Amino acid sequence: MREEPRSGCAINAAVEVLGDPWTLIVLRDVIFGGRRHFRELMTRNEEGIASNVLAARLRRLVEAGLLTRDDAARRGQRGTYTLTEAGIETLPVMVALGTWGLRHRPTTPRLAVRARVLADSPHLVAELMAELREIHLGVPRENPTGPSASEQLRRAYETASG
Repeated sequence: MREEPRSGCAINAAVEVLGDPWTLIVLRDVIFGGRRHFRELMTRNEEGIASNVLAARLRRLVEAGLLTRDDAARRGQRGTYTLTEAGIETLPVMVALGTWGLRHRPTTPRLAVRARVLADSPHLVAELMAELREIHLGVPRENPTGPSASEQLRRAYETASG
C-alpha cells in the first residue's frame, strides 16, 4: 500500500521514500552488491545494519514499489528481493549522492571507487541500468559487448582494494 506524500512537492515525495540512510544503503547493496536475500544483506553490510532495521527497510521498499519479494518464499525459506523499474531508476540518484560525497565528505579509496568511476562515466550508468533490468526484470540488454558494467565496477573495486 503506497501512501500519498505530505505535499505535492517532487523532492518531498522522493525524500519520504528515500530519505533515511538505511533505505539508500539497502538499495546500494542490492544494486552494487548483487545482494538479494535478507541474510546476505545483513551479513555483508559494511555499516552493520541491525536485523530489525533491515526487515523494516525491506518492507518499506516493497510497499513503496522499489523492490518486490518473491511470494514463493515461505517462513524459514530465503525470500528473494528484486528491483522494480522504480528501484532501478534510483541509480542516477545514488550516483549524484556519491559524486556529492566525493566532493564534500571524507571517503576511502576502496569504498569510494564505484562513485568515482560512475561519476566519470555516464554511459556506464546507462549500461548498469540495462544490466539491472536484465537481471531483475528479465529485459535483455541490446548488443552486450565486452565486460558488463558490474564487472567493470568489480574490477575497479578490486584494484582499489589492492
